[in-house]
Amino acid sequence: MNEGAVLTRMDIVRRGRRLEYFTIAWNSVEGLLAVTMGIIAGSISLVGFGLDSFIEVTSGSVLLWRMSVDADAQRREQNEKRALRIVGFCFCTLAAYVAYESGVDLISKRAPEHSLPGIILACASLVAMPLLWRAKRSVGRAMGSAAMHADAKQTEFCTYLSAILLGGLLLNALFSLWWADPVAGLVMVPIIAKEGVEGLRGKVCNDCSGS
Repeated sequence: MNEGAVLTRMDIVRRGRRLEYFTIAWNSVEGLLAVTMGIIAGSISLVGFGLDSFIEVTSGSVLLWRMSVDADAQRREQNEKRALRIVGFCFCTLAAYVAYESGVDLISKRAPEHSLPGIILACASLVAMPLLWRAKRSVGRAMGSAAMHADAKQTEFCTYLSAILLGGLLLNALFSLWWADPVAGLVMVPIIAKEGVEGLRGKVCNDCSGS
């Protein structure tokens, strides 16, 4: 019975690793595409979305590291807190960057080019991220892992960013509303900053044990 429990835990950890490998691969490609397309189109929300993808790559890498010492409960807790603080710092930096660039765009009235590839990328992310978020949340509950649960929360957060990004790009493409893109960037800022502050404090959600 003990052996069965250990094997079950090992299977769950293995599934968690597969999810993190997928997260790293998806977000690496998504980040490169979003930043490149954002620079070409002059879209701050696309660039911000791409940088957020790289933050998810960092988070996924730290989670893989944490799961590699899953059997050691003491180190598990340590790595969990370290992961939250690293990602929290990255989110705070991203929030400051997006706020500054969006503010400059609004003041200078710099209009981004229309970006059909950006719209397609946002739609693809809107399909993939909710599925990945649910799978991570399920693993987090099964493992009783606050760090995995926080990582799932980041993936959920990426879904909201995809929706905000898509709204800004569509408004600009369909109605030539130049301000929609920087405003979409500003809408992202408090969401990003909140996650960053919670990460720096080592704050995790309470729903981490299976139930």
